[in-house]
Amino acid sequence: MAENYGGKIAYSRYGSGEKLLVILHGWGCNKEMFAPIAEHLAKRYTVVVPDMPGCGESPEPPRPFSVGDYAELYAEFIKSFGFDSVSLMGHSYGGRIIIKLFSMGSLPFTIERVCLVDAAGIRPKKSLGQKLSLLCYKGGRKILSLPPLRKLFPNAVENWRKKRGSADFNAASEVMKKTLVLAVNEDLTNCLKNITAPTLLFWGDKDDATPLSDAKIMEKKIPDAGLVVLTGGSHFSFLENTPYFLRVADAFFEN
Repeated sequence: MAENYGGKIAYSRYGSGEKLLVILHGWGCNKEMFAPIAEHLAKRYTVVVPDMPGCGESPEPPRPFSVGDYAELYAEFIKSFGFDSVSLMGHSYGGRIIIKLFSMGSLPFTIERVCLVDAAGIRPKKSLGQKLSLLCYKGGRKILSLPPLRKLFPNAVENWRKKRGSADFNAASEVMKKTLVLAVNEDLTNCLKNITAPTLLFWGDKDDATPLSDAKIMEKKIPDAGLVVLTGGSHFSFLENTPYFLRVADAFFEN
């Protein structure tokens, strides 16, 4: 298990099928978000949905975790159920962890099938405007960190960071903020070729967190991948049209 986690992963278990399916939720979410989907797929599988450490009921790690740390942790978690093989479904950050699992080398189980839903893992290229914005932010943070200004305005740096940071980032603890920074700064594009299992990509065409262009890169680089696009779907496409998502998932996992 990832070194020094020390916590116990909370999870929900559904069904008693002969095959195992593990669902990994996204950043800032929890296992309950996938309860209806897990209940449906439990007609065929034993379905396990864990809370990612730092989310839901699982304690956060004692130090910032990399994506690799989470992958190691989940490899041991999956192994503990005693199945020789597993199918995986991951949304957003959960998809990022699944991609990383395939780059770990030897695993104590075989991964049969993969479903990536609006998955993260591809680092976006910054536009000129974004680069300039980042430079301004770093310059402002450096100035506000000077001892005289820090003494006069002790909360200035934190307020400056909040103005720039995303809602997910601002809501996180310091450990989880650093964990998120580790993730978004790691580009997993080169890991996609290592995904040897048949892979379903399910995406919303209006996803502004992990855009459809990411899905098309994944479809191209994963050896055996197919893409299904939900028209009008956002980053939570599986929730916006759950019946359709389940029909697609049924067709994929039945084959």
